[in-house]
Amino acid sequence: MNDKNPRRISPVIYLVVALVAIWWFWGGHKSPVNNPSQVPRAVTARGDLASDERNTIELFQEISPSVVFITSVELRRNLFSLNVYEIPKGTGSGFVWDQEGRIVTNYHVIEDASQVQVTLADNTTWKAVLVGASPDKDIAVLKISAPASGLKPIPVGESGTLQVGQKVFAIGNPFGLDQTITAGIVSALGREIRSANGMTIHNVIQTDAAINPGNSGGPLLDSAGRLIGVNTAIYSPSGSNAGIGFAVPADEVNRVVTELIKHGKLIRPGLGISVANERLVDRLDIQGVLIVQVERGSAAEKAGLRGVRRISGELFMGDILVGLNGVSITSLDDLLQELEKYKVGDEVTLKVIRDGQEFQVQVILEPVG
Repeated sequence: MNDKNPRRISPVIYLVVALVAIWWFWGGHKSPVNNPSQVPRAVTARGDLASDERNTIELFQEISPSVVFITSVELRRNLFSLNVYEIPKGTGSGFVWDQEGRIVTNYHVIEDASQVQVTLADNTTWKAVLVGASPDKDIAVLKISAPASGLKPIPVGESGTLQVGQKVFAIGNPFGLDQTITAGIVSALGREIRSANGMTIHNVIQTDAAINPGNSGGPLLDSAGRLIGVNTAIYSPSGSNAGIGFAVPADEVNRVVTELIKHGKLIRPGLGISVANERLVDRLDIQGVLIVQVERGSAAEKAGLRGVRRISGELFMGDILVGLNGVSITSLDDLLQELEKYKVGDEVTLKVIRDGQEFQVQVILEPVG
């Protein structure tokens, strides 16, 4: 008689199959993972560095001793003990200008600082005094008493011959770290940015070399290791580098630093006038520069220009400057930019509107601080 029920598989077989599966998936069929006799692999020869790599290394080794770390310090008095103590206010970079101990940096790095300290590449730190500053150009010159043997002035180049696409390097101390170098190209020329006091800086260099906050005041260099600009700003909503950095051009830096060392301030050709701020000009819908006051004995007074004045209790509008040597003037920035093309003692022709009437007047430019 045949058994109609299927044969049952022994539980032992199930157990064996399960153990085999576990052994298989856990790598029991593979060779051992560890090899006690293993030795390090042979190192592949590097060969010579590429020429651009050698150039970057040599540039950093040559120029980094000229770059400094700057710390601005604010002095505060304890309300209870009346003791004065120091609080770090900000940091940035700078570079050695000459062997007399003059250091160049951004004005905004040391703005409102009670004291400034400069740390050289040899890690010595020196207290600095302010030689002079130009907020309009975001440039400041400091002086330290370090020996000349420890100071290596940076080679100064020119920015007027720069071309878009030219390779550039930025050296600085981002985030207070040791000196770093970043590379990029000149992305654009002739850019405009706002300085610390709101004035426009013209002909600025734009670069994609990473310029982080601690790089402010540090040098922008060409491939020959020459100063072609001072790193001053980045474009980034978050405050970190976003591939767009700006540098004040070396030609402007050389001119401004020379004036600051000579006079302690930037001496420019001017007219001897005070003008209305942009808000008032916009509110009055004026296209030009409204003269508010004319300084006594100034070139403007000698030329017969007038500021805002009150006669018999009635207020009269001052003259409005709308042109200089044939160039249209619509704002204070326009006027300052045009004046920078001239020097003290030059005679210029101003186009002026007074009481709705337009006329021209000649003015000999005078020195203004």
